[in-house]
Amino acid sequence: MTPEELQSYLHNHIPLSAAMQVRADAVGDDHVLLSAPLAPNINHRDTVFGGSASALAILSAWSLLHVRMRKSGVAARLVIQSNRMDYLKPVAGAFAARSSLADAGQWPGFLRLLERRGRARAVVVADLLDGDTLAGRFEGEFVALATTTPDERQRKEAHS
Repeated sequence: MTPEELQSYLHNHIPLSAAMQVRADAVGDDHVLLSAPLAPNINHRDTVFGGSASALAILSAWSLLHVRMRKSGVAARLVIQSNRMDYLKPVAGAFAARSSLADAGQWPGFLRLLERRGRARAVVVADLLDGDTLAGRFEGEFVALATTTPDERQRKEAHS
C-alpha cells in the first residue's frame, strides 16, 4: 500500500483523519509515519490539542496493522482495545506519529492465532514527533477479529 492509498483510505473510512488533515508520509513493513498541520488541531494555548496528538498516534498504529494484514492477505476487523499516551512536551507546529510493533517477533504468532482462533492481539507503539524531537509516546493494544469463522476458513483451505 502506498502512502497515497493509505491516506485516501483513512480520509474515506475514518472522517476524523480528513478533518485533522492527516497526511501519510511513509508506509513500510516496520513503520507508518503520519503527520498533520497545527491549524485544524490547535488548542486554546496555540499548541496541538492532546486529543489530536493521541488520535494521530492511534491512526498511525492502526494503519501499521492494517497495512501489514492487507499485505499478508488477512481479512479482519481491527479495533483498539486499550492504550496509553504520555505527553512529553507541547507541540506548537506540525506534528507526526511514527508507529512500529512493540515486538517485531509477535507478528508470526499474531497471524497464526488469527487464523486458528479468528482473534488475535498485537501491541503497537508510536512516537509523537515535533520535527525530530520526541514529544510523546503511545502504546496501544489492538484486536483483530477474523471476518470468517474457523470452519469457513477450513472449508476454504480444503477447496484450494
